[in-house]
Amino acid sequence: MKNKYFLLALIGLIWGSQFIFQKIALTAFPPQLIGVGRAVVGFLTLFILCKILKVNSRGTTSWVIYMLIGLLEASIPFTLIPWGQQYVSSSIASVLIGTIPFFVILFTPLLTHGSKISRSSILSVVVGFLGLVSLFAPGILAGEGSINILGPIAILVGAASFGIALLLLSKCGDEHPLIVARNVLGSASLQILLITLVTGVKLPSSLTSDAILSVAYLGVMCAGIVYFLYMILIAEAGPIFTSLTNYLVPTFGVFIGFVFAQENVGLNTWIALLLILIAVAFNQGSGSNKTESSQAHS
Repeated sequence: MKNKYFLLALIGLIWGSQFIFQKIALTAFPPQLIGVGRAVVGFLTLFILCKILKVNSRGTTSWVIYMLIGLLEASIPFTLIPWGQQYVSSSIASVLIGTIPFFVILFTPLLTHGSKISRSSILSVVVGFLGLVSLFAPGILAGEGSINILGPIAILVGAASFGIALLLLSKCGDEHPLIVARNVLGSASLQILLITLVTGVKLPSSLTSDAILSVAYLGVMCAGIVYFLYMILIAEAGPIFTSLTNYLVPTFGVFIGFVFAQENVGLNTWIALLLILIAVAFNQGSGSNKTESSQAHS
């Protein structure tokens, strides 16, 4: 199980790198096309990997389940969260999205038969959330953005949708993680593409190689490869531990911005990192590991 900490950090690093590449992609592409390109390229990456590695589906999970997970994992949050961000600052939005682990804990007893949440899991989620709050405290205290109650509600509903999807992912039977990742991302790609076609999108007037390569990176790494790693972590450590990636992603994002974009890293960032590392360490308890394992294979 030591491998789960490496996977957690690697997933946080890859997803944390998405922000700087999305910023480059936005110089040429509208957000809707970036989302579609990311999902489709990610699906094709996993499809090719399945062929190269000769991984075949065991057929133990219904496509209805994959479509439902795709709806909860992508279509709903990808629609509600950007809409909600129109009414709140990026700092507040990040903290609201950080409630995903709380929703995982809330829905685990309802969706996972015979599951029990250990005290160390609850403590890790709470401490990690405090780390996330400290990371974005300056922006919150500065009062960035206007407050509209509908905005936070939309983001919280999106976070709850992510949490439910995370729990459902652990119910994909004994299917290979690569197949699960491929099928879920394929379902999500189809749904996002349909939403984009229905709502309409403005095509870019000019393209740059940096923007195209950024979308390719977002698809291959931040959708394809990382989603495969995400499925492995769920199978090995359970949904609650996996949900801690939501605390690592913004932290890595800030550090990557500091290294490559010379963005400022204050004392609050180091405090956030320390709290998040403490939160992850709480999951080393034997009771927590047993609980997570029973959830992952229930």
